[in-house]
Amino acid sequence: MNESNHYSPHHSDASCQELTIPQELAGLRLDQALGRLFPAHSRSRLQGWMKDGMVLIDGEQRPPKFKVSGGEWLSLAEPPAIDADAGRAEDIPLTIVFEDAQLIVIDKPVGLVVHPGSGNWSGTLLNALLHHAPALEGIPRAGIVHRLDKETSGLMVVAKTLETQTDLVRQLQARSVSRHYLALVQGQVARGGTVDAPIGRHPVSRTRMAVVEGGRHAVTHYEVRERFDRATLVECRLETGRTHQIRVHMSHIGHPLIGDATYRARKTGVTALDDFPRQALHAFRLGLRHPESGEMMSWEAGLPSDFGMLLADLREEWSK
Repeated sequence: MNESNHYSPHHSDASCQELTIPQELAGLRLDQALGRLFPAHSRSRLQGWMKDGMVLIDGEQRPPKFKVSGGEWLSLAEPPAIDADAGRAEDIPLTIVFEDAQLIVIDKPVGLVVHPGSGNWSGTLLNALLHHAPALEGIPRAGIVHRLDKETSGLMVVAKTLETQTDLVRQLQARSVSRHYLALVQGQVARGGTVDAPIGRHPVSRTRMAVVEGGRHAVTHYEVRERFDRATLVECRLETGRTHQIRVHMSHIGHPLIGDATYRARKTGVTALDDFPRQALHAFRLGLRHPESGEMMSWEAGLPSDFGMLLADLREEWSK
């Protein structure tokens, strides 16, 4: 057997499932057959495991388009859901807006990193979730299906089961999850509109995102909520969910977020605006279809104190 396409999935840190492919799946592509056999996992997750050699057919790695005949021996080695180094439960307070057996809705505070990574291996939302609900250790990313930037506050949904996580990911892909944000941007926004511009890595500064040709499709709808002397409060609705999407799109149309030095926030001459220490962005409304009941549900979260005080100062100054 050629060692270049053979991979042994039996690692101590992976659980292995073995089965015989049923005859009724004969003729399907391998990725399609896997989707039928393991419906709790999303298509992208299964494709990633195939690419990483975690799926073997009769002991060999096969491409997703491989046609199954039925009767083959299939081995699926699932990697651990949570990395041992990052997945430590920590007693970090959480504001729970809603919780049942399927999901948790959280009002994330400013300054809380969502997932462990470079420079933030502890003290994250993931660590807090593992303390709040230890069973999440068995769910990839502790059930997290979308993110907010560290300095962005507001609502996030977390899945408590694999089936719920897959369902929520599919809802996000189908753009049926409703996500509304309040953003305070620089300048006078004349009217509402839509930004339809692809987003990808900045060609020079790789830590930033930008509107670039060939980037991923990204659409943000926005409407004016309130105007001030040198800033406008807008409500943004995400149709897609790209990294830094609102920050990039509003900067792209000449209205960067107050406090967002990464995306060209500039001095306004108004002390309250220029001294605001973070991007003024809050995820205030979240709506989705409940994965089990099918009921449409929605939640809202009030502004954090710093954002609320900034708006109060601007209203007082604007009314003079």
